[in-house]
Amino acid sequence: MKEVFYQALEDENLKQAAFLIFANKQDLPNAMSTAALTEKLGLHKSKIKQQWMIIPCSAIKGEGLRQGFDWLAAVNSN
Repeated sequence: MKEVFYQALEDENLKQAAFLIFANKQDLPNAMSTAALTEKLGLHKSKIKQQWMIIPCSAIKGEGLRQGFDWLAAVNSN
């Protein structure tokens, strides 16, 4: 997963793209937190130039989805 994410970040066509990661399954007791996912992907230690956001969500409950898409729309409107 991490390798694919970083390959996408390096793609010339995505140099200006914002990245939204939905941390799904937050309705489950053992779901990975956004902080743990950020650490696992090494996002704070990387030199990523693109804007990125990790949003906790539960697709079944519909939680977090609007927040994620609102962030993406706001980033792309600038």
